[in-house]
Amino acid sequence: MAPKTPRVTRNPDLIRGVGKYSRSKMYHKRGLWAIKAKNGGVFPRHDAKPKAAVPAEKPPKFYPADDVKKPLVNKRKAKLTKLRASITPGTVLIILAGRFKGKRVVFLKQLPSGLLLVTGPFKINGVPLRRVNQSYVIATSTKVDISGVNSEKFDDKYFSKEAQKKKKKSEGEFFEAEKEEKSALPAEKKDDQKAVDTPLIKSIEAVPELKAYLGARFSLKAGMKPHELVF
Repeated sequence: MAPKTPRVTRNPDLIRGVGKYSRSKMYHKRGLWAIKAKNGGVFPRHDAKPKAAVPAEKPPKFYPADDVKKPLVNKRKAKLTKLRASITPGTVLIILAGRFKGKRVVFLKQLPSGLLLVTGPFKINGVPLRRVNQSYVIATSTKVDISGVNSEKFDDKYFSKEAQKKKKKSEGEFFEAEKEEKSALPAEKKDDQKAVDTPLIKSIEAVPELKAYLGARFSLKAGMKPHELVF
């Protein structure tokens, strides 16, 4: 071990706790008078460091006995999903999953959530206005003129379902209510479907065999090689 260096001080102790020089003598030895004179007869003051923020609630001394669920903070900024180059307004898409699997639909626009707004049209193949994830569609080379279709009013809020208060029902009432919910469709949504489909059907009927193409369901048959298909 290296030997300890002796402590150097300007005021050595005569005995423990009693210095050799007085306080006034040390004032001159340390040059405090010069510092005071330099700053107009006042010692310079430094701004105090800001105190650390005190937490509103003191953390508990022990861990809780039960697990307490805390919501995770999502710091990611929402970005619009990049649309595939093959999907453009008017492109005919093939749905690969869900209730309308195998149906051909017409792409109208991309919604703020990144989902695709598509329609059958409903009169041709029974597919209404709905949202579809682009991961579950195949884009074809067939296109439909949608210049006469106005789809500005359709957004993600348009498709959200209103929250309904749940009440206890008997078995008979439960099945009756289920039938009413399935059959009941707002008249406003029916009018919106007609407003979109009417100009779209006109442009579809102007192209020979396009109506039959949209009405037919896509499916793979024996002997067909998916990797060799050209859509």
